Amino acid sequence: MRPEVVDVMNDYLINNWGNPSSVHSVGRRAKKGLDEARELVASLLGSPPENIIFTSGGTEADNLAVKGAAYAQKNKGNHIITTSIEHHAVLDACKQLENEGFEVTYLPVSNDGIISVEDLLEAITSDTILISVMHVNNEVGTIQPIEEIGKIAREKGITFHTDAVQSVGKIPVNVEELQVDLLSASAHKIYGPKGVGCLYVRKGTKITPLIQGGGQERKRRPGTENMPGLVGFGKAAKLALEELKAEMERLTKLREKLIEGILSSIDEVSLNGHRTLRIPGAVNISIKYIEGESILLGLDAKGIYASSGSACTSGTLDPSHVLLAMGVPYEIAHGSVRMTLGRDNTEEDVEYVLEVLPQIVKRLRSMSPLSREKSERAYSSKEHYQHV
Repeated sequence: MRPEVVDVMNDYLINNWGNPSSVHSVGRRAKKGLDEARELVASLLGSPPENIIFTSGGTEADNLAVKGAAYAQKNKGNHIITTSIEHHAVLDACKQLENEGFEVTYLPVSNDGIISVEDLLEAITSDTILISVMHVNNEVGTIQPIEEIGKIAREKGITFHTDAVQSVGKIPVNVEELQVDLLSASAHKIYGPKGVGCLYVRKGTKITPLIQGGGQERKRRPGTENMPGLVGFGKAAKLALEELKAEMERLTKLREKLIEGILSSIDEVSLNGHRTLRIPGAVNISIKYIEGESILLGLDAKGIYASSGSACTSGTLDPSHVLLAMGVPYEIAHGSVRMTLGRDNTEEDVEYVLEVLPQIVKRLRSMSPLSREKSERAYSSKEHYQHV
């Protein structure tokens, strides 16, 4: 978290500790902080404050959007459209709905990780009640044509949700321009606290609450508010909006330096996701003939922290469902590494990665049976060519 975020959170942990639902002065001070946090988050999204529902994070926001919208409209239809590369918060919510009798269409993506708007149009039926397409993929950083999809959904009267957890605070996000009815966001992606998020709900959009209780968050998400977390979210949103343009330009330059450096210094490596339609700090590569986990351990030993996919599924040995959906072969998907640049990263950091990573790859390939097999095949082919 940013120090400024920690400072405002500490104030609400120690001094302004009241419950915003209480009518006494301590509670009223907390309520003022809650209202200010809602206004700051709304400003980052281009939304009226009253359309922001606070949640425990992006996962809850996704579930409230997908299941809440489906339950609220089940008398109108039972068909949902999403994509094969969504975060598991959306995919697993859809699987649960399938078990309850809803029908779900999972749209494929191109090798760049982008869905076809034509495929979307073909998938729409008279029973379609919800479309859920993520704004930016959390693993490869590819940006989807949300504005175009939003226009289609609006014209056909279909509720449209986008998981914008990876885009909010990194690229411009305006709910009116995107024409979305529901949008999920998370505080920790913009250097706020973990366990705090929100769901934008366009006025008139019907969602059924997933939990019951008090009247908080306009009865859509009851429960005593996490005041330190919410004011931290508000502060992080304010800072992200103020620095958005400059940070986008800076991180794009670092990203390009990192991508070009990797591609030019390591052979048998490929970039995953669209070359340019990606958020500024996202780099996802596949390195042939070695395991991604071994690369991550090698990087970690050098003080470089990366991942092999979504942090939410990093404990599994299965390759990324996103890369497999993009057509990356199973064995190559296993050799993938995801690196994310952020506000504290510098050009020196990128140069350090470009110095260390090729050495790690060279060492691991020297021990890899797959790499040796490839070298032996190449040597045999060379001998055969010379003989002929």
